[in-house]
Order: sequence, then C-alpha cells, then structure tokens
Amino acid sequence: MRKPAQPSFRVIGYVTASVIVEQVPFDKLTHINYAFLIPNADGTFQQMPNAWKLKALAEEARKHNVQVLISVGGWGWDAQFEELAADPQKRAVFIDGLVKFVAETGIDGADIDWEYPDPGQSAQNFLALMTELRAALPKDKLLTAAVIAFGDEYGQGIPAESFALMDFINIMTYDGDLHGSMEQFNLGLDYWLGRGIPPEKLVMGVPFYSRPGEIIYRKIVESDPAAARQDSLELLGAVQRYNGVPTMREKTEIAIERASGIMIWTIEYDAPGDASLLTAINETIRSSRP
Repeated sequence: MRKPAQPSFRVIGYVTASVIVEQVPFDKLTHINYAFLIPNADGTFQQMPNAWKLKALAEEARKHNVQVLISVGGWGWDAQFEELAADPQKRAVFIDGLVKFVAETGIDGADIDWEYPDPGQSAQNFLALMTELRAALPKDKLLTAAVIAFGDEYGQGIPAESFALMDFINIMTYDGDLHGSMEQFNLGLDYWLGRGIPPEKLVMGVPFYSRPGEIIYRKIVESDPAAARQDSLELLGAVQRYNGVPTMREKTEIAIERASGIMIWTIEYDAPGDASLLTAINETIRSSRP
C-alpha cells in the first residue's frame, strides 16, 4: 500500500517578475518563491524590478493560505555571495537588509539561492550566513535554500550542520546532462537523504522547460499536443528533453513516498488544460489522500 500524501505535503512554485498575479493557480500551491532579489558583493541589494508585483502576490496568496518567500540570488551570482558571506560586516549588512525586506513586504520568509558554495571555506561561510540569518529572522518566518541535484563536488558546499537551520530544502533536480530525468531525480533524492536531510524537509525539484533549448513546456505542447505524454521532442534542430504528464505524476508519487514536496521552476511555463503539469501534480496528491 502506497504512503498517502500528508496535508503538509508542499507544492512550491517559483515565479519571476513577469508573473501575472491574476493567473497564478493558488489553489494548487502551498508556497510561492518570487525570483529574484539580487545581492551585491557588499551585502546590499539591487533594486528589484516590478517590486509591486511581490506585494500584490503576497496579498492575494494570503487569501488562499499560500505562503510567499523571496528567493535571493540565483544562477550567476556566486561571486557576490562568496564575497559577502566571507566578511562578518558584509554578512551583517545582507542579513539586516533581508530581514527588513521580508518585514516591509509582508512576506513569509526567504529562500537562499547561492549556486553553489564550494566545499571548504565557502561551506563554512554558507553556514555562518544561514546561522546568523536564522537568528535574525522572526521565528514565524521561513528560511529555505535551493541546492544542487547531487554529488560531493558541490554538494559538500552545503554542510550538514545547516540542515537544522532551514524549514525545508529545495533540490534542483534539473539542468545538466541528466536534465529532468528519472535517474537525476532518484540520484538527488538518494544523495540528500544519505547526507542526512530529514524526509520531512526534503523538496524535490522538477522542470517546466526543456534542455538543451530551454523551451518552456507550454511552447513544446503548442508545437505538438502529443508532447504532453512524452519526455522528448525534436524541436529547433535538437532533441529537447523535458517532463511530460506521466513522468510528472511518477515523480510526485515518489516525492510523496520519500520526501515532503515538489518544487517547480517555474509555474509560468505550464500548459493549460489536460496538458498541465501542475494539474498532474495536484491530481496525484489528491488521489493519494484517504
């Protein structure tokens, strides 16, 4: 008998500054991560485009009991994190600014997307940053992170001592040579469980886009409706690898069994109707509950 999905099972959708708040399917989500607030190397932050959308999103999400977090960093900002996290004064500027940002926007917490601290000193700087940030954030605010799919080369940059500081941890089981494959998903799950992340804190990432073309799922389905039932399609002169509905259901079933949630980059890429990946996730969760 399969393990039923718990009421606490998380469905975390990333959105970007281009999100249309009125089109967000709040009823299918538990959390929304708004990407991105960009840090500077001195610990300050860049001005966020369309900042009004975050407040509008948070106000609407509250009506649906959906929590909203600000995602900080993202791909390409490692150097800034490396510098600010290595300096206690710059860390203090970063933490003070982020705590104020969370309070002023009325959101529910922060998601740290440092991709990726190296093993060694960078890992200790990551731990110092998260320790100090957790202490500075109000106890009712969430602290999470997005981390590499698997492998000690970068995975050890997230020290095990940091796991207790975070409410949950998002595993980016997409991109790279194995983009979105079941192999990558299961390797990521096994790696982080083996590192000691409790299942109740482990959230497994899924892509709503392809590699190598980075074509959004909606466009893939528009080009061929049958693509929703498979995981690859020749498009733009290459075989695009992505996740269709059956694979998304299978991944959700595994996450229900062995983890505590599914994380999506990004819900804006989804297709409508029967091809919707978010609907497939939602239906799988609902069908597993008593």
